[in-house]
Amino acid sequence: MAVIYIVEDDENIREIEMFALKNSGFEVQGFGDAASFFRCLKEKIPALVMVDVMLPDEDGLSIVRKLRSRPETKRIPIIMATAKTSELDKVKGLDMGADDYVTKPFGVMELISRVKALMRRAHGMDEEKILEFGPLRMDDEKRLVTVEDNSCELTYKEYELLKLLMLNAGIVSPRDVILDRVWGTDFEGESRTLDMHIKTLRQKLGSAGTMIRTVRNVGYMLTGGS
Repeated sequence: MAVIYIVEDDENIREIEMFALKNSGFEVQGFGDAASFFRCLKEKIPALVMVDVMLPDEDGLSIVRKLRSRPETKRIPIIMATAKTSELDKVKGLDMGADDYVTKPFGVMELISRVKALMRRAHGMDEEKILEFGPLRMDDEKRLVTVEDNSCELTYKEYELLKLLMLNAGIVSPRDVILDRVWGTDFEGESRTLDMHIKTLRQKLGSAGTMIRTVRNVGYMLTGGS
């Protein structure tokens, strides 16, 4: 599982970021200052770093510069979090070697999308080959789904439905989006078809089926809770 380090001194923002990324299948560690971040960096190199520009002991731009200057960390993908009006920080960050940035306040969906996109670019990750979330594991090359290492036989539509939910874990997938992507734009059946497939999918996943949550009048989402 890919490890992401978040350096953010605002505890509330840091917890939201960590929660969102954990629900998307990442292992996440958060730090409130540069010192604790660099201490942990000596123990383990993460797959990606997200760093705020303004920190109590050292600014994010300095952190980016240090990461890019060291052989062991110079290739770590970096996302910078900047204030809405701080265009200069964005330019400086990118010039110093940051790969991308998000502007505060940003949405959870934007954050997850940017992290996944950067991970794919930086690590050559194809998120559609191996997907993992909680006890669920999907090998898309073999079209094999396992729940706690036990094989789970799914129909084509059930498989595609679960794949969509896993790709967007922690995010609500609207009903019309699911119908479009799983059944196709020319689907003319009733949306009740989706509900029936969700029901059978939950049954086949056993205890993990409770991870598929109904969001009333909106759609479905895969969550870590029951």
